[in-house]
Amino acid sequence: MNRFLAVSFLLVTSVLAGCASHPAPELRPYTAEETRQLALEALSRRGLSFDEYQQQRATLLGQPQKPFSFDRQGEMNAERSVVLHGRPS
Repeated sequence: MNRFLAVSFLLVTSVLAGCASHPAPELRPYTAEETRQLALEALSRRGLSFDEYQQQRATLLGQPQKPFSFDRQGEMNAERSVVLHGRPS
């Protein structure tokens, strides 16, 4: 009988302790930094083109939008010898 009382006392104590604990971290409001990070993670999963991604990322971060694009020179042949700014490439 003592064993039954001890087990039931421990059970009731653990249930009451669980009810009295602080709320879960998921229930608290997100900070501005956490919200921005979640938005950036969602943006990276959207499968946008490079230019669209950079535009929307700059908007989220509050940065001025820079024109990102590939250069108009095309691909370079690895066998071609070109000197850029006094250095061999």
